[in-house]
Amino acid sequence: MKEVLCVHILFAGGGTGGHINPALAVAGYIRKRRPDAKISFIGNATGMEAKLVPEAGYDFYGITVAGFQRKISLTNIKRNIGAFYHMFTSSAEAARLLKQLKPDIVMGTGGYVSGPVLRKAAKLGIHTAIQEQNAFPGVTTKVLSQMVDRLMRAMPEAEKCLKPKKPVIVTGNPIRDEILKADKAKSRKELGLDERPMILSFGGSLGAKRLNETIADVMQWHCRDAKFYHFHATGKFGIEWMPGLLEQKGVILKDNPQIHVQEYINNMDVLMSAADLVICRAGAITLSELQALGKASILIPSPNVAENHQYHNAMALANRGAAAVFEEKDLDSAAVIKKISEILGNKEILKKMENASFSGAILDSNEKIYKVLTDLYHSVG
Repeated sequence: MKEVLCVHILFAGGGTGGHINPALAVAGYIRKRRPDAKISFIGNATGMEAKLVPEAGYDFYGITVAGFQRKISLTNIKRNIGAFYHMFTSSAEAARLLKQLKPDIVMGTGGYVSGPVLRKAAKLGIHTAIQEQNAFPGVTTKVLSQMVDRLMRAMPEAEKCLKPKKPVIVTGNPIRDEILKADKAKSRKELGLDERPMILSFGGSLGAKRLNETIADVMQWHCRDAKFYHFHATGKFGIEWMPGLLEQKGVILKDNPQIHVQEYINNMDVLMSAADLVICRAGAITLSELQALGKASILIPSPNVAENHQYHNAMALANRGAAAVFEEKDLDSAAVIKKISEILGNKEILKKMENASFSGAILDSNEKIYKVLTDLYHSVG
């Protein structure tokens, strides 16, 4: 079978890194395999994709679209009126761009941005595909699953929630090359670590207050005998106050060189591969990276996401024995500390969790998605 020829693939998605980064990963893989392919993106004109996509070297076309707010408040009612209006205008904008760009395939990576583009593409007879990252698919994917020509899912658990037009294809989530190539021994040497176990924790780019507070208690517990290395990212809204909270708890960072607190993590491949235990949210791409590296984890799903999908993502790992899960509403520092002791204090438990984690990894997701798009193109081209 021939590979994709000179084809135009248009990606539609955005709003969060969890929808943008998979599209960029697939686009990068296609660009390596077929440099003659034309690749472009449609996203929210004011979303983070408007910055990230051009920086990655792709053409970007913006439409105005907004998601509906589920919590009832006066502010959200006003936002929903605007979202309802843009639901119609974005469809017209999408139609105009699709007729202008004439793509061979439109691929969505989820989120409300992909909705109007894929719906209009299907109506115009353009061939469509969507990739769902989460164990519990969102409303957009559920609706689009009955329209698109190819539906790809990262986790087997997603299929029971869908009624697709055609059979679902398991591809996993696209994983960055630097994660796939990361080596634990090399990373630990680069960080200057000795044989002590290392904990990595983070709560997203903005930060998570309850998670940061819990990590402060964890650091207070283990700094007494410096038995662990601990790298933590506070996020944007935690870096100003968390060092002060640690001081109140007797954790003086300059006196504890084994503890590192920073706003962001720019070398996730190094830190995650070096870690023995990861404490974090349960975004789909993060969990795919944990599995690719075979990491044991303690997951604290964000309660502030659509369809509570992070909880379902986390439970997919927990049900395999790869992770422990604490819902934020039940988050208790003593219970988290006890769980850390159980995992890092027993090599057999840690190894079982690592093996269970790696057993769910799909390391060739980019290739699988590329093949789906190639087959789709040749079925019609």
